[in-house]
Amino acid sequence: MEKKWVFQPTVEEKKVSLLVEKLNVEPFVGRLLVQRGLETEAEARAFFRPSLDELHDPFLMKDMDAAVNRINQAIKKQEGILLFGDYDVDGTTAVALMYEQLTKFHPNVCYYIPDRYKEGYGLSQQGVDYAQSENCTLIITLDCGIKSNELVEGAKNLGIDFIICDHHQPGTELPKGIVLDPKRVDCNYPFKELSGCGVGFKLMQALYIDHGLPSDSLFESLDLLALSIGADIVDVMGENRILCHHGLIQMNQHPRKAFDELLTLAGKKLPLNLTDVVFVIAPRVNAAGRIRSGKTAVDWMLSSNEEEIKQLAQEIHDDNTLRRTIDQSITEEALEQISADIDHPNQCTNLVFQKDWHKGVVGIVASRIIESHYRPTIVLTESNGQLTGSARSVGTINLYDVLESCKEHLTQFGGHHYAAGLTMPKENLKAFRLAFDQEVKRRLNGAPLEALQKIDLSIDLNDIQTVWNGKLPRIKKIIDAFEPFGPGNMKPVFCTKELFATDARILKEKHLKLRVVQSDSSLAFDAIGFNLADKEEHTLKGMAFEMAYTLETNEFNGKTNLQFNIKDIRATDS
Repeated sequence: MEKKWVFQPTVEEKKVSLLVEKLNVEPFVGRLLVQRGLETEAEARAFFRPSLDELHDPFLMKDMDAAVNRINQAIKKQEGILLFGDYDVDGTTAVALMYEQLTKFHPNVCYYIPDRYKEGYGLSQQGVDYAQSENCTLIITLDCGIKSNELVEGAKNLGIDFIICDHHQPGTELPKGIVLDPKRVDCNYPFKELSGCGVGFKLMQALYIDHGLPSDSLFESLDLLALSIGADIVDVMGENRILCHHGLIQMNQHPRKAFDELLTLAGKKLPLNLTDVVFVIAPRVNAAGRIRSGKTAVDWMLSSNEEEIKQLAQEIHDDNTLRRTIDQSITEEALEQISADIDHPNQCTNLVFQKDWHKGVVGIVASRIIESHYRPTIVLTESNGQLTGSARSVGTINLYDVLESCKEHLTQFGGHHYAAGLTMPKENLKAFRLAFDQEVKRRLNGAPLEALQKIDLSIDLNDIQTVWNGKLPRIKKIIDAFEPFGPGNMKPVFCTKELFATDARILKEKHLKLRVVQSDSSLAFDAIGFNLADKEEHTLKGMAFEMAYTLETNEFNGKTNLQFNIKDIRATDS
């Protein structure tokens, strides 16, 4: 897929110079900071040294005082409390964090994770029935519930109260319970991009403050919160950066036994960065909810029994292996559908459906399709007599808003800008397909859908040597200082022009391995382009090309070397 290269706008050199002087850093470090909106010495130092003292007061969140009072009432009256969480990583980590912390205040707590296939997304009647059977008179929903108005009202008639901890976009009318959601229009909480687990964390932070307790014990659960932030692709700036930074410290310095065991099975060693968390731990936790049950993941995260941890970690690891096989097969079938669709070239969207596709992997398949067909994508299967599935978006197309405009065809939907879930009657498919595509076309207003390769700075190979004085540990140290990377703070992407390949190989029939040089430099660097074998034509002997890449370190035979992670390659004359 061809990408359009987009360079960051030029920043004011006066601001850069001031930061460089104040912080005693290299000029391009100053440019990277200003690009991220960090223009003062105080902002930059807070960025590089995230402090838990800078967390916002949880009571700034609308209805937080009411939520704490309701929990205190449950503690005083020895009521049963049920934690109800979504089956994905955000929901299961939220339940694990809340259970781990709330049971320090109150022993009568249990948890429930819905079955993805029998119950679907969000609060379920089965969950309410379970709460009633366990004599729970308070349900705390985590990463769900914001649009479960009817179920909440029905449960209240049974004498069950609700605290809803969610971070999804609310509907026009809130459920009749205590609602904690920073995206409420009437909520003045200063940071709007918390994960679902993050909202649960803020509730526990408020409870600690209310009870006059130090937060040290609460911060021991930040590893779970870091996992949720990475997996749910929320912004890694502001309060999330603080929480994630310290969550990674907790994960690396005091790893819970569950994570240790899973890392061993995955062949991964500490220390981890957020990228490792996203690509190693998160898919395996998600696989439990996709293949088996999200409850397995919560049991595993909370367990202190070594034998139980080993057994559950192996089950989760095996689930992930099976998940990979399933999603690869479905992706191939989905791409064949698209190739056979004669109307597809005239559409702005991808929509595929097959009734026996595995419901647990359709979101992954949607993301895979976008890699080759860059359009908003929906993958549907059949479940309980209805069509259900996942959607993924690209660029500026806000999926939640698009689905909102098509809601007359839907039974249920929810999600974010880039990811959503939906359910509809089978007979609505044709009308919905048309409405979905027309709404995306309307929002594009004639603009092309182009995959973008964002680039922070252009540099020469000599700049790397000059800036870093040839000391690899310093390169790693400064790049690592920008961690954790994620939306809002992506890993810096550099561009170098007039490169030549002294060696080019294809690995495993799909990865491009290069040794690159510049004509006016004596330096040579290794570069790897995952799934970029088709770019080899630009690197033939004697041909100049330009490359977008990130700076990584590669450890081999006990040595650490600088390596470029190629994002894209194009001919210099383009």
